[in-house]
Amino acid sequence: MKLLKTDLKNKVLQDMERILDENRDELLQANKKDLDAFNRDDQALYDRLVVDQKKVDQMIQAVKEVRLQDDPVNKEISTRELDNGLKIINRTAPFGTIMIIYESRPDVTIEAAVLAFKANNKILLKGGKEAYHSNKALVKFWHQALTENGLSKDYIQFMEMDRTQTQEFLRNPDQELDLIVPRGGERLINFVKEHAKCAVLISGRGNNFLYVHKEADWEKSLKVILNAKTHKISACNALDKILVDTQIDGYEDKLKELQQVLTANNVSIIVDDKVKKTLTNEDAITDESIWQEEFLAMKCVIGAVDNIDEAMEKINKNSGGHSASIMTENNSVAKTFMENVDCAAVYQNASTRFTDGGQMGVGAELAISTDKLHHRGPLGLKQLVTNKYYVFGDGQIRV
Repeated sequence: MKLLKTDLKNKVLQDMERILDENRDELLQANKKDLDAFNRDDQALYDRLVVDQKKVDQMIQAVKEVRLQDDPVNKEISTRELDNGLKIINRTAPFGTIMIIYESRPDVTIEAAVLAFKANNKILLKGGKEAYHSNKALVKFWHQALTENGLSKDYIQFMEMDRTQTQEFLRNPDQELDLIVPRGGERLINFVKEHAKCAVLISGRGNNFLYVHKEADWEKSLKVILNAKTHKISACNALDKILVDTQIDGYEDKLKELQQVLTANNVSIIVDDKVKKTLTNEDAITDESIWQEEFLAMKCVIGAVDNIDEAMEKINKNSGGHSASIMTENNSVAKTFMENVDCAAVYQNASTRFTDGGQMGVGAELAISTDKLHHRGPLGLKQLVTNKYYVFGDGQIRV
């Protein structure tokens, strides 16, 4: 897609804000069809599916925030002039065509499209069947904004494909694909990695850990744990595993208090063998693979470790590489933890729930990348570009 002027892109986004506001009822009615057809056994997936007036406000705000951000395309990264007279400028450039495959959340249809379009990319939206009517309405609004400004609908495409058709498309796409972002669980990620023939940027699972160090402020720790675990169970930045240092003062009493707080907030608990000695009425781990499981539910594992090295080893072996937090008043210990834990976001004395584009000041996000190429963490507007070298000469040849 040829490069568009910033003013034109911003005009499309401004019109999209208006169209969303004017068509709230149509979107809510479409979403009701999806909700009525949904099996509520999966509460986390259901929560992600819901669109209400507040969610529409958030969609409009997401578009506005991206519109107000600087255009990330064609920005100079570096410039140099060589001894032979060649002038070399490295500038940002669009990826080209991005495909995102995601489950349930209709707001991804807004955030993914607004980011891709502002960064001058074409985007292919493959949402889950559970959000079909909601996504269909939102893409219709996008197409209205594009056509009102004389642009092709091809910039934002809605892929109406089942699993088999998606698999075949990944193997033999009918258009060039530059990047695929699977945004969902382990099964979806593995499906895309198995079949895709272009670059895949992993938006990994959560399975986030929090380690309570022996020098932690216990009241602060309880507050942070409760927020990270219960604030939004459907989020990939929710807490699943709690490691408590056996050297903390009042270790057994603190475990019992943690149990009381979690149980009072309807969180079920599974414990390792060490913690089982204190919390005798809780179910013990029967399969070690649970350490690698993302719950998306009011459930957590409490384990015991004897020191920070044991905690870091446990986290690096089992976490999804998303977020990890240490509770400690010792800044030196926190520095060691944060430098050595291999996650996209590491925290001292704070909830993992802040691993989010909006909360981190990035704005709307395409996903939270747990890959290391080309970016890790929230994929915002500035991360949806690649680069290109512009080389200016006057007849130079290499000898």
